[in-house]
Amino acid sequence: MTETTYEAATRTAAAPENPPEPPLPAYMSEVYDWAYVEPRYVRLLDRNIVVKTLLFGNDQRLMRAYLEQIQPGARVWQLAHVYGDLVSRAARKVGESGLFQLTDVTGIQVQHGRAKLEPYSWAHVAHSDAGNWLPGETYDLVCSFFLLHEIPEARKHAVVERALAALGPDSTALFVDYHRPAWWQPVGWILRWVNAKLEPFAESLWRNEISSFASHPDDYVWTKRTIFGGVYQIVTVRRKS
Repeated sequence: MTETTYEAATRTAAAPENPPEPPLPAYMSEVYDWAYVEPRYVRLLDRNIVVKTLLFGNDQRLMRAYLEQIQPGARVWQLAHVYGDLVSRAARKVGESGLFQLTDVTGIQVQHGRAKLEPYSWAHVAHSDAGNWLPGETYDLVCSFFLLHEIPEARKHAVVERALAALGPDSTALFVDYHRPAWWQPVGWILRWVNAKLEPFAESLWRNEISSFASHPDDYVWTKRTIFGGVYQIVTVRRKS
């Protein structure tokens, strides 16, 4: 897709004022250039079949955990772009009476997100680090879908804090990500190799609960379930009454 087409698909962020475009974080160019930065690889990887393969066939199950949380007409913030058709499906479920806000720190990911969301006037994309995003409003649902395992420890804290700050009294934050596999799960050995070679920030989620990245975790109710022999976790968070 040409740059002109992407510009035609540009959305104005939902915040009162757009934050300046952030510089590309060093860890993105140093660790994830092959996956999220280099345009040739991004075009190759941004496919449903790739997502299905990387998630060992659990892609639809994990996506449903997110999509089932979306109510038509809701205000939804997704913290980062996801390969495949997930952002389009989420925006369609929100519908024209709601708001779907997508942020991403990487320019090429913003371009892909804008292209996918171009048909939906209620969907907006902002070029912003989720940990620094200042929406100026709250959302009914805030979703981090496989973002935390890809960012350094300090950014995990910042992203979780920002996600929780965007919750209203009856809102939900959803974190879908990796988890420590059960001892008997053979996929765990594959992931250990992948983490050692390609995902240096992932095993932090094996050692720590997502709630540990919040400064005031006791202000919230954290509910976690794991699937696929503990490989994945689905964590919902709501403010305490």
